[in-house]
Amino acid sequence: MKSLVESRLAALRAASALDLLRGGRLGLEKECLRVAPDGSISQAPHPRALGSALTHPYITTDYSEALLEFITPPAGEIEEAMGFLCDIQTFVHRHLGDEFLWATSMPCIIHGDEDVPIARYGSSNAGRMKHIYRVGLGHRYGRVMQAIAGVHFNFSLEESLWPVWGKMLGDARGPRAIADDAYMGLLRNLQRLGWLIPYLFGASPAVCKSFFVGRPSRLEEFDPFTYYEPYATSLRMGDIGYQNRKEEGVGVKANYDSLQAYVAALTHAIETPALIWEEIGVKVDGEYRQLNANILQIENEYYSSVRPKQILQGLEKPSLALTRRGIRYIELRSLDVNAYHPLGVDETQLRFLKGFVLFCLLLESPRISLRERVDIDRNLLKVAHRGREPGLLLGCKGEDIPLQDWAGEILDAMAPVCAAMDEGKGGYSRALIEQAAKVADPDLTPSARMLAEMRKRGESFHRFAQRMSLQHQGYFTGRLLGQDRIDLFQAEADSSLRRQAELESGDRVDFERFLSGYLSQT
Repeated sequence: MKSLVESRLAALRAASALDLLRGGRLGLEKECLRVAPDGSISQAPHPRALGSALTHPYITTDYSEALLEFITPPAGEIEEAMGFLCDIQTFVHRHLGDEFLWATSMPCIIHGDEDVPIARYGSSNAGRMKHIYRVGLGHRYGRVMQAIAGVHFNFSLEESLWPVWGKMLGDARGPRAIADDAYMGLLRNLQRLGWLIPYLFGASPAVCKSFFVGRPSRLEEFDPFTYYEPYATSLRMGDIGYQNRKEEGVGVKANYDSLQAYVAALTHAIETPALIWEEIGVKVDGEYRQLNANILQIENEYYSSVRPKQILQGLEKPSLALTRRGIRYIELRSLDVNAYHPLGVDETQLRFLKGFVLFCLLLESPRISLRERVDIDRNLLKVAHRGREPGLLLGCKGEDIPLQDWAGEILDAMAPVCAAMDEGKGGYSRALIEQAAKVADPDLTPSARMLAEMRKRGESFHRFAQRMSLQHQGYFTGRLLGQDRIDLFQAEADSSLRRQAELESGDRVDFERFLSGYLSQT
């Protein structure tokens, strides 16, 4: 790996293009639950002072009315993205009353599906579609599963890099074709090596027993209130998570061979009926239970640790946007919420992730075979549930290889990338060294630290998460927010409410015709 990376870096340096590689833009999406003072999921509606969850560009909701999602605009520097995310959360804390934001990916104190309120977006056709889609997710997979939170890392490369990249590879096609293939290769490598992310940053080795109310669990008991696995890193990414249950039920698996293959696979899934979902019904006694009974209601239902993305124009289907304009950026979805940092992610993580993404771009990326697909899925599950287990073996090119050996090889091969990044903005090699220490000593990983701290303090997962949540609340409530940011978020809140009202008054067709028109886009 290392020799190819070094040779491609040298070629880019010779073409005076390293600054283009160092550039690019990144954005963050952080999900977190609003909770009541006892740590249970809030039953209150989305605070009106935060604006409309349907139309606000920075503050919205994910599956649940209580599951806030914060979105930063694309930024050229990591500090800029983190600063914006920090300011969003500071503003939000001013409007939570006695509620606070949960500091971990896994929720607590759930009394069953009815305890997870589904997000509502108003009476417009667009708002109703978003709500019914979530109703469908609840019927298909259960609501509790949808209350898990995470952090998404979005990244795009400089568009002016692609002609240079094509020349380096001897590819005479246009920039879009070169970019689409490069991004898909990057995504394939992120899947091959993506098990490293939950190992290094996984922060969900334990879960409140209430998460399994009414359902059996194969996890071990940590204390009377907590389940865990001794060597787990990220139960969120494991087989208690949404993606694997879905794929066992209907066999959805996207094809990352090319952008066209990816779009074709998702198009097939959103257009093909599934008997298991037809049993639910679509519209029963005048009420929608799901948007349709197809394998996927819409593309967003397909869960993957990584996705190719394009900015949507209006109510454009994601697959259509990709077909029309190609890949604009990639979305990495495997980060747990960092319970030890108020923002849910820290600068060291982001520097490592940017270096890791660029490393995956520079590597060769053959198509994923059926055998390798099995290895990719098994490796992710193994690391999620047993990542810190001494001597754990992962599947690589038909062989079993110790996790620590493979991780060490990856980090060593990343060193030239991080050194090149340090020439522009320092901190990348230092971030790499910190991750190498976790590989050498699994007790330094967030998952191990969390369990050790819970044991030392005699805390359940709930008590640990509540303590960290209140610490973070204190950080944000004690932080001053500049007037320019206050004015920005207030203006966006007011404007978003107006835009929602305009949508609701501007609908000219009934919901059935609207939904049919949306789903029939080709």
